[in-house]
Amino acid sequence: MESIYLSGMNPRWSPVTEHDLASAVTAGLLEETHYLELKRELESGKTKNREHARDLASFAIDGGTILVGIQEDKSAGVLTLAPQPLQGLRERIESIARTIPDPPLSIITRVVPSVADAAAGYLVVHVPPSASAPHMVDNRYLGRGDSAKYYLSDAEVLRLHERRRQQEGDALIMIGQEFARDPVPEAEQQQAHLFVLAEPLAPRPEMFLSQLHQQGLLGLVARGAWGDATTRALGPGEKFNPELSAASQYARRAAGAALSTYGLKSDRSLDSPSSGWEDIVELEVSEDGAIRIMMGRLSDALPRDGAESTQYLFDAAAVIYVRRMMGLVLEVAGQTGYFGGWALAVGATGLRGLSAYDPSGWALTQSFEDDTYKRATLASYADLVAQPGSLTDRLLGRFLRKLNTYTRYTQQLSNPPTVESGQHERDRTV
Repeated sequence: MESIYLSGMNPRWSPVTEHDLASAVTAGLLEETHYLELKRELESGKTKNREHARDLASFAIDGGTILVGIQEDKSAGVLTLAPQPLQGLRERIESIARTIPDPPLSIITRVVPSVADAAAGYLVVHVPPSASAPHMVDNRYLGRGDSAKYYLSDAEVLRLHERRRQQEGDALIMIGQEFARDPVPEAEQQQAHLFVLAEPLAPRPEMFLSQLHQQGLLGLVARGAWGDATTRALGPGEKFNPELSAASQYARRAAGAALSTYGLKSDRSLDSPSSGWEDIVELEVSEDGAIRIMMGRLSDALPRDGAESTQYLFDAAAVIYVRRMMGLVLEVAGQTGYFGGWALAVGATGLRGLSAYDPSGWALTQSFEDDTYKRATLASYADLVAQPGSLTDRLLGRFLRKLNTYTRYTQQLSNPPTVESGQHERDRTV
């Protein structure tokens, strides 16, 4: 759960108990700003629901928090705690976020119960910076000034849309740069190669520096790439060789550090060509938290029905690695306290003429006519938590549809339930 903060990228304070809220009020720490709005209650009714939607949409550009259960005496400038009935409160604001703003908003909510009455308390509603901002309510775009919402001008809307297109374009350029950095010389490539990257849009300088040692990166993979949500999405039988865990050889890089398989030397040169020499994996993480993965076995030569071996694409590998990347991003966000937006991109080379591998031999797969594939999207922290399937679809939907294998991945391209089984009821993302 994010903190209530001074800026959209710098967490400051995470209220967990009523005592936390009381202490903040007593110390005079709560004040409505560009990033924080205080409400006594969430009033009911159709008109009020749309007003709440406007409040949420106004925070979507830079991120912000609505704290429900704080009463202000405007004439005296005094704040007091005002616990509200909790039944249905969280569900109503989540429903508003999903159904009224256009496009729908991903938010994170936390219930803080009152000590005197557990049925009453406070609601923290966090709106991370949205990759789809700005958002409309009643056909008008919302933004937020110093301490209040306002309607955006046409020029502001155009600027924000252009910024999003530019950020996605930058991610595609970076994928192209990864193609050029491929450690396997182009003339010697026999397999398709996969590239996945995640770039924080507004990182704090060197925010991941303290974790760029070997055990730090191995721990990142262990916790992020094999987290509960990733494992449930992929299923216990969905594995691929080489897996990301095969990258265990540590090396420092100019802007960070890397883990790679033993076929790749610390200077990114390869051992002499031999059987399986392209089956390499490399994970690079920069001091600023950017993540890059290169995997050299997106295709391989396989024999079919006694015939000569044919090169087939492993579409499952692309899905697995994209989902692994999302787990890594969430782990980096949690370790660094960075809850801003991310640019995500996936790319592949050596695709021309290849069709997807089908173990049954019955699927009517199609082959690629292009040699490369590139796709990028932007995501908020809440999107990564609540909508990993939608993000996977944005990145790989065209790739899978081209191969005629899209329907194989219904589970991986859909989103998890709002509250995961066993998740503490206090924190929830929608």
